[in-house]
Amino acid sequence: MGDHHDFDEVDTFTLGTVGRPGSRTFFVQARRGDRIVTVKCEKQQAAAIAEYLRRVLSDLPSDTAESTDSAQRLDTPFDTAFVLGPVGLGYDRDDDRILLQLEEFVPVDDEGEPIDDADADDRSRLRVHLTRGQAAAFCARADDVVSAGRPPCMWCSLPIDPDGHACPRMN
Repeated sequence: MGDHHDFDEVDTFTLGTVGRPGSRTFFVQARRGDRIVTVKCEKQQAAAIAEYLRRVLSDLPSDTAESTDSAQRLDTPFDTAFVLGPVGLGYDRDDDRILLQLEEFVPVDDEGEPIDDADADDRSRLRVHLTRGQAAAFCARADDVVSAGRPPCMWCSLPIDPDGHACPRMN
């Protein structure tokens, strides 16, 4: 059975990377006190989480809460709890908190059945309850981290590697 990490409150919920642009590894991290859970993800997943959070925030009645400094750099050293698969999002009206659930990736076959006797119901998960300020801070941090990658080529829009770029439009 997978590990279930539940945070009713977090001190930090952030996104960070390890490595150089072009070969970065992305991580989402939640921390409460000394307890840290780190989840490996893809760049597109990180951007999608920020987009989903932004949509939820825009659908909520206006709030005077400002973005907090809770979206900071990754706390190190860390061990990766799991690789990100499905993402769930909700809103708790009573507590005015955004619920974000990150679940472990489980490989499936062509019919959607788990491979290698892996049971999708037994996957690890990270569940966090975020304030509006924490969600907004995560979105701002995600924008910065995602855009800090390789710049796009002005002619073909493919990323330019630090070692150069063979543009297919400039053959």
